[in-house]
Amino acid sequence: MDIDDIMLDGESIDTSLLENELISIDKTMPAKLYIIPIRYRPIFPGIVTPLIISQGRFADAIERVIKESRTIGLVLIKDDEKDEIDTSDLYSYGTAVKIIKKINLPDGGINVLINSVKRFKISTIVSSKKYIVADIEYFDETTTKNNVEVKALTREVLNGLKKIADNNPLFTEEMRLTMLNVDEPGKIADFVTSILNVEKNEYQEVLETLNIKKRLVKVLRLLRKELDVMTVQKKIQGQINDKVDKQQKDLFLREQLKAIKQELGIDDDERFPEITEMKRKIKALGLTGEAKDKAESEMDRFTTMEVNSIEYSVTKNYLDTFISLPWNTRTGDKINLDKTSRILDREHYGLEDIKKRILEFLAIRKLKPDAKGSIICLLGPPGVGKTSLGRSIAKSMNRKFFRISLGGMRDEAEIKGHRRTYVGAMPGKIIQGIKIAGSGNPVFMLDEIDKMGQSFQGDPASALLEVLDPEQNVDFRDHYLDVPFDLSNVLFITTANTLDTVPQVLIDRMEIIRLSGYITEEKYRIAKRYLLPKQISRHGLPANSINIDKEGFVYIIDGWAREAGVRNLERQLEKICRKTATKLARGGRLSKKLLTLKEIKANLGSETYFDEELITPDKPGLTIGLAWTSLGGVTMPVESLGITNKKNPGFKLTGQLGDVMTESANIAYSHINYILGDDDEAAKFFDEHLIHLHVPSGAIPKDGPSAGITMATSLYSLVTGKIVKKSLAMTGELSLTGKVFPIGGVKEKIIAAKRAKMKAVILPEENRKDFAEISDYIYKGIKLHFVKDFNSVLKIAFR
Repeated sequence: MDIDDIMLDGESIDTSLLENELISIDKTMPAKLYIIPIRYRPIFPGIVTPLIISQGRFADAIERVIKESRTIGLVLIKDDEKDEIDTSDLYSYGTAVKIIKKINLPDGGINVLINSVKRFKISTIVSSKKYIVADIEYFDETTTKNNVEVKALTREVLNGLKKIADNNPLFTEEMRLTMLNVDEPGKIADFVTSILNVEKNEYQEVLETLNIKKRLVKVLRLLRKELDVMTVQKKIQGQINDKVDKQQKDLFLREQLKAIKQELGIDDDERFPEITEMKRKIKALGLTGEAKDKAESEMDRFTTMEVNSIEYSVTKNYLDTFISLPWNTRTGDKINLDKTSRILDREHYGLEDIKKRILEFLAIRKLKPDAKGSIICLLGPPGVGKTSLGRSIAKSMNRKFFRISLGGMRDEAEIKGHRRTYVGAMPGKIIQGIKIAGSGNPVFMLDEIDKMGQSFQGDPASALLEVLDPEQNVDFRDHYLDVPFDLSNVLFITTANTLDTVPQVLIDRMEIIRLSGYITEEKYRIAKRYLLPKQISRHGLPANSINIDKEGFVYIIDGWAREAGVRNLERQLEKICRKTATKLARGGRLSKKLLTLKEIKANLGSETYFDEELITPDKPGLTIGLAWTSLGGVTMPVESLGITNKKNPGFKLTGQLGDVMTESANIAYSHINYILGDDDEAAKFFDEHLIHLHVPSGAIPKDGPSAGITMATSLYSLVTGKIVKKSLAMTGELSLTGKVFPIGGVKEKIIAAKRAKMKAVILPEENRKDFAEISDYIYKGIKLHFVKDFNSVLKIAFR
């Protein structure tokens, strides 16, 4: 390339300065170089080209080099997809280049014009912490112009390049002139390789070939491969041109035939092109067996039907649906566990045990792609990220994602479709989803599986049994299609808040992964990292226009968003953003100061949750229990009161308690009566009082055995006059003889205790094993007491 022709962004370069640098390059090459990794293809010596380096540590390295030797080493990365680059990811051979000019880009990156000088090999990595610096061994080109073999190879390479140039319009006149001015065989080999379209490893092989003769042989081999591709390309182009000519001829003849028919009064079938196209599409599907027979049978019927007949539109809709299904279309799985882990960490905070289980599931899919394992069911309260986890799984597997909500579905035809005998018949949601996804192996999410109903029209939960059974869904038969469709490659993921309403036979087909909810610290991190930036962007506000510190986030969480998930927390942040956007739209100015607690309350209104006196036992008869609900774990205060009634003493229960909880209360009453049987004062209290036990929030139905020790402790506190320790919660089933039995939902209950700022929790001894699967930070700051009997509960609960 002529040095006087070098331009960058329309600005000429001082060629005298460039010539001086070129004269002294070989003598002034430093022994150590800053290494800059490049992607896709190496840069060969003897080429002047621009290079863009994005912001980061390598851009900083350029700034340092500009002040020193203006020389850097460009080395190709082995894996172009890798984000964090280590020295082990680089090839050992590269190109030393001189920086001619530097331009800073608006995004923080750098655009540099470089002159590539010579090959080198990395001898030793000196530093790799902030910048990559290495000791370099340079290689000089040995002049071999007079060697007969080299001369012959050079001519052959130039002849091959001329053939490519004559057939490639992108090969500019400038490039032809450049080749005429280059007479060194090594540089010719490098230049020709740089303009060929070859594989990455082939570029690198040429760069690492130091012997010029061997290098020319490799380049000649690459040229011949390129010429072969060009020959095939010309052949294909010729065939296409012949086909176009034939189509034009057919069109001309068809128009002539149409005109002749009109003259003779012969009606033409307007549906002919449509029928021909449909037949072509059916053939392209590559169907076999029953599906092929059905398609051909329906097509034969369709061709003989009158347009005005009743069945015409029904059959046409059926064929359109049939053709649009991905019978043999699949997306290729790209399961990379490291990439999946990065995606899950980027899009979901915490949930380490859930992420671990998903990675295990995908690892099996990677090792055995045709594995027919269990269906995943993500079980947890609303707003904990069940649906978004499904999207992340699809993204990490490079699959299409489709979601349907089963909430309120009462008709099995919604799953398996309607028979075509009905007016307005259509396929079921499963086949419709496959059609929309356009792939035979999407990630298919069945949301809210616990909210399906039943009616006289059938049970959709029973219809799902065939869909979710890996042994049956190979030949899933939709009522509308009436032919088998293979669902075995679909990855089904279901979500539910509770399994109480899901049939046991359906649960048996699913692998349950529980999402328990978030503690305050996790909610704070999620709000800061994801929710607030998302809402700021969604409302069109400038970045960092709303600043809330940790105290502010915790205030919002405690006052307005104590539930297990983060949906309501996001709603409160949305309210703050909405009010800020309104202020800005009216011409107000944005303050970048931290929002005070007073300003937060002004935006959100009065708190939804309060630290009620009931939560802190300050009188006999008050205790705090822990309960599991479909919305996550909750604290459950229990209160008892003794009403003087010598005529009709006894025991009374209120609070909408279910049968199991009522039995637990009666067991607690009997057990306390028994253990205090030798106490005259206690006996007198039982004889003269009607004991009333109440569980607040009377509008909410409650049931379950885990409140046994809580109610017994409340009764013991009432009768003895002792007050339960503050910030103490408890859960456990009580037997009539005082044994404490294990309970479920431990993680959810511990999270509820953490949210309520409890400092100690009493649990059954047999639940100790559950903490092996619970992260330490969830119960950090809570003292756990494991008990086997009720006497141990009394020793812990009272001073």
